[in-house]
Amino acid sequence: MNEQDFLPFTRPSIDELTIAEVGEVLRSGWITTGPRCAALEAALSERFGGRPVRLVNSATAALELALRLCGIGPGDEVITTPLSWVATANVILAVGATPIFVDVDPLTRNIDLDAAEAAVTPRTAAIIPVDLAGLPVDRDRLQALAARHGLRVIEDAAQSFGASWRGREIGSTGDLVAFSFHANKNLTSGEGGCLVLRNQAEATAFERLRLQGVERFPDGTLEVKAWGGKANMTDIAAAIALGQLRSIDGFTARRRALARQYFERWNRGAGFELPPDDFDNSNWHMFQPLLPRATAARRGEFIGAMRAQGIGVGVHYPAMHLFGLFRGLGWQAGQFPVAEDIGARTVTLPLFPAMADADVARVCTAAARAVGCLR
Repeated sequence: MNEQDFLPFTRPSIDELTIAEVGEVLRSGWITTGPRCAALEAALSERFGGRPVRLVNSATAALELALRLCGIGPGDEVITTPLSWVATANVILAVGATPIFVDVDPLTRNIDLDAAEAAVTPRTAAIIPVDLAGLPVDRDRLQALAARHGLRVIEDAAQSFGASWRGREIGSTGDLVAFSFHANKNLTSGEGGCLVLRNQAEATAFERLRLQGVERFPDGTLEVKAWGGKANMTDIAAAIALGQLRSIDGFTARRRALARQYFERWNRGAGFELPPDDFDNSNWHMFQPLLPRATAARRGEFIGAMRAQGIGVGVHYPAMHLFGLFRGLGWQAGQFPVAEDIGARTVTLPLFPAMADADVARVCTAAARAVGCLR
């Protein structure tokens, strides 16, 4: 098949104006953190109702530095889901705390909040929920749980920029909210992310954490009183994100329209389980049906059969407690059967704003044909 006809599971949409604005940054001679980053932070803050926003070079950095901002470290436990990119738990290990996994809800595929509450101990300091595929965790129940137990909530909203919960955009409420601007996200800066904070005092402390702990003074002197990392965003990346921000609402609307078409065109006799059909809250970052259980062990063959038809497929995500790193910490197969089942059967099919309506029909036909070959 002609490579130009290949349909990846995602592709960024970057317009010519944005490309020109990146060129302006390069010509300006100021290519690291500067005026474009300041403009992006201001624009994001306005979008989130005036809450302070600070940029970083990845959502991983946003999550780790948020934990450090909260003073979480050795001896502390942080509750999270095993059904996420491994960064969600790696950042807990990075600060010396202990990740405590709980299973996921079989319908939403997000963290089971009842299981999370049951896992709270005197050592629990925080909870990191994940909005899998852009479908938000129930923010009302989440915040009530945290309030009952005095926990910090660090929202791993890496996949949910543009999503909402009961009419409130994710990022406009809550404790600390981390977004990703990675290349495959709904809003990209190539690489990058941000943290939405509660107040200016936390924002100022976060600024020191993201750049070597440095505090600068008007007379040109500086001081370093505590550890800091190197996680600042560049103006090159910020220029891309500013261009994306102009289009994000249109991107989200198009993703929702494409997702509706998937539901309308899908062959229900093929045996897949479709994701939750939430068109009010989800930003439809990914479209993820689950393979029939009888064919789950042959997922690689399904991916190969789809590629042979010119269609890319991703896997997001295997249940991370089954990785050797976490098995070494005592986690075992069988502890979280729902997450393990979803992780073994999930496939990510193409969904991005530049897709044509005909592409959805093509994917639906190809998926039914590919799974049929496995029976």
